[in-house]
Amino acid sequence: MRALVISGGGAKGAYAGGVAEYLIQDLGIHYDLFAGSSTGALLAPMLAADEITLAKEIYTNVKQKDIFSSHPFVIRKVNGIYKTRINHLGIIKMFIRGKKTFGESHALRRLIKKSFSEESFERVRQSRRKVVIAVSNFTCNVVEHKYLRDCTYDDYIDWIWISANFIPFMSLVTKNEQEYADGGFGNFIPIEEAIDAGAKEIDVILLTPRRKKVKKLPSRNAFTLLMDSLDFMLAQIARDEKYIGLLESMHHDIRIRYFHTPRVLTDNSLIFDPEQMRQWWEEGKAFAKKQVEETANI
Repeated sequence: MRALVISGGGAKGAYAGGVAEYLIQDLGIHYDLFAGSSTGALLAPMLAADEITLAKEIYTNVKQKDIFSSHPFVIRKVNGIYKTRINHLGIIKMFIRGKKTFGESHALRRLIKKSFSEESFERVRQSRRKVVIAVSNFTCNVVEHKYLRDCTYDDYIDWIWISANFIPFMSLVTKNEQEYADGGFGNFIPIEEAIDAGAKEIDVILLTPRRKKVKKLPSRNAFTLLMDSLDFMLAQIARDEKYIGLLESMHHDIRIRYFHTPRVLTDNSLIFDPEQMRQWWEEGKAFAKKQVEETANI
């Protein structure tokens, strides 16, 4: 069984889309299983349904309003550099309404339902392909893996949305009387789940550089400090899960190939700029081609 695993990474999912386009369309690789967390959970079902063109259209045109129904921060672009600050008025309104997060992402759920149709869902379900996504159950303090074949269409739309909800900036969702959020908090790269499902050849798209040692500027405010803290936590989770995957592969005769980003793409993966994401998609495709060709020449 061959699997494609896609990590979390917000807007950086555009880069993952470019890598996937090269692997699936240009190289003609057939994957039996698609696994993802967060932005990877958004991509996995569309790739399994052979909707790469649609995925590209969405990832290269999406804007903030397509993700957030209540914006947690204000973004300004000055001389090509993004400046962000907390949307104080918006957050006050959220607290007055008794909400637990700084922002909400119901717009994202609408986009997911529009992008991944019931027809596509049934097509994947009737095929032999497996799709699995990770979600974090905060009530029980565990990670859960949701397989498309085990769910109804509306339930799976919920799980995809939940997996991509990066709290405290996006919605904390109550489902089945339990609170759920971004799958990346517990399983940033679901490699182990792919192995447990029987995959012997795994391509992993990891939306961080291979060697991420970047000296950041001092935090400007509480918002940037929180973003830096969450980024640090996810980077450590990704590193640990990568090593777990490597250890598993050594003991079970499994081949794992990693596709990293060549650099730090952004300091804030919740900024959705169509122009920037179009560049990332093409960069991902070109870099994957370069990596495959260089490996073949070794």
